[in-house]
Amino acid sequence: MKEWLLFILFMLVGLGMFGAGLVYRIKEKGDPESVKIYTVVGVIGAVLIAVALLIKFVF
Repeated sequence: MKEWLLFILFMLVGLGMFGAGLVYRIKEKGDPESVKIYTVVGVIGAVLIAVALLIKFVF
């Protein structure tokens, strides 16, 4: 049960970061510094999603 709760928590956080990074990256497309920051946030979110899926279903 604890494994599923951690999996869901990491997925929610990863999806939130990825979604926020994507939305704000598009919203602030005129500011190059903001685009860099929101791209990093989106990539971190995508990595969290990938790691959560790999740990839950592969290992």
